[in-house]
Amino acid sequence: MDILGKSAVSVDVGIRLRQLREQRGLSIRALARQSGLSANALSLIERGRSSPSVSTLYKVAGAMNIPITTFFQTEPELHDVIHIRAGERTRVPFTRGLVEGLGGEQFSGRVEPFALTLENGANSGPQPIVHTGHEFVLCLRGQLEYQVEDEIFLLEAGDTLLFTAHRQHRWRNPGPLVTNAIFVLSGFTDGEDLHSLRLLAMAEGESE
Repeated sequence: MDILGKSAVSVDVGIRLRQLREQRGLSIRALARQSGLSANALSLIERGRSSPSVSTLYKVAGAMNIPITTFFQTEPELHDVIHIRAGERTRVPFTRGLVEGLGGEQFSGRVEPFALTLENGANSGPQPIVHTGHEFVLCLRGQLEYQVEDEIFLLEAGDTLLFTAHRQHRWRNPGPLVTNAIFVLSGFTDGEDLHSLRLLAMAEGESE
């Protein structure tokens, strides 16, 4: 799937996971214990035999104390100016959708823009999301239902939502069509483990 019909550069999550694990001197069994996942599941992902859900990526990222955006990165350097052509975006597919980096994974400042594609029924999981900073959402296509504390907002194409992210929130695609949206997280605590994309960490209500 591609946002706005553009192509993107795929990231091999399995290879990236193995690189990050080995850089930290972790065995698969050690990472399994820390993440709560099975060693067999991690091995299948690293060997390209299984595609991880976003909730799995979140558990692995949390176990390694890294932001989930690290799975986007092919270069470790951060820069003050980022220019990415439409066909050069990095992307991480998950079971019912796709995340595309929009430069935040390479940017030195505290802002994280990303594009999200959601199939119908995809959601942020059973637990509410809370993180530092602010969250901005622009619905490009389809519908995106957002619950912020006790308020429910139904976003359709062109609608936006902006709120302080310490408020409990969750979201889902309630419609029959694929949803495309742009998210921007900003002002989060420097070095926060959930640096960005925390909402994607539980992007599916599926059980592991």
